[in-house]
Amino acid sequence: MGVPEVARLACDTRLLGLARRELGTEPIAFRATLFEKSGKANWLVVWHQDTALPLRERFDAPGWGPWSEKAGVPYAHAPASALSRIVALRVHLDASTTDNGPLRVVPRSHVLGVLTDEEIGRVLKEHGFVECLLPKGGILTMSPLIIHSSSKARIDAPRRVLHLEYADSRSLGQGIELATA
Repeated sequence: MGVPEVARLACDTRLLGLARRELGTEPIAFRATLFEKSGKANWLVVWHQDTALPLRERFDAPGWGPWSEKAGVPYAHAPASALSRIVALRVHLDASTTDNGPLRVVPRSHVLGVLTDEEIGRVLKEHGFVECLLPKGGILTMSPLIIHSSSKARIDAPRRVLHLEYADSRSLGQGIELATA
């Protein structure tokens, strides 16, 4: 969010409207990540949930942790109660096709809470997954709790996605504040 162009996009009224619809309140943009997959930068992402959040400071509270640090910002794995207050908007800068390593999700898995790797494997086996194929300019809304992955690209066509995250409040509990740029 420290890049002015990204911060402006995150505050675009159309994107804020999408986030507001999902969160039910005025959204706070707090994190942006650019994913760029191509023939030169091609990786597999295993099945997982996005459970780590950037926080203003470390604290000791049940359900939070383990802790890590990235670029001087403390991160903690958060409980489902906090993660349910987050939504991500994935802005597709290129088309996402079956050949360029698209996002794959297990539908409705976000309602299951924070899962262990073993539980993720079981849910995947029981429910299967879908590929999220979107045109250039498409926007996908997702919960950090949805089980997701992506395969390696099979072609040398880029797949760039700007992943913008919003919360319903900077405060996630007493003394628990999201780190925002």
